[in-house]
Amino acid sequence: MNILDENISDSQRRLLSSWRIYTRQIGFELGKKGMSDDEIIPLLHQLSHPTFYTRDSDFYHPKLCHPGYCLVYLDVRKDEVATFIRRFLRHKSFKTRTYRMGTVVRVSHIGLAVWHLYALHEDLIAWA
Repeated sequence: MNILDENISDSQRRLLSSWRIYTRQIGFELGKKGMSDDEIIPLLHQLSHPTFYTRDSDFYHPKLCHPGYCLVYLDVRKDEVATFIRRFLRHKSFKTRTYRMGTVVRVSHIGLAVWHLYALHEDLIAWA
């Protein structure tokens, strides 16, 4: 299940939908409007293997790694979010739910920075 943070625009959500990447968004289909960061993590624990996408850098921290979800911090412009979500989902290291679980990922133009569950340092992965 792909979950979008409130800070991702409706136009980007619609673009994802047009590419058949189905999502649910915090404050609309899931949770409530104005949820704090501290409320989002418990919500993710209630869902079945979600991948959560946000433009909020507070979610890029190794202590947030959990085997039941994936956090993706999109370090890109707001009008590039959909393109980079699609690019992330097509990357060979993250194209299945199993590959994504237990990771916290920063997506940017230069590549992916990834914290894995129980890792001592982040991995840097180039776009292929």
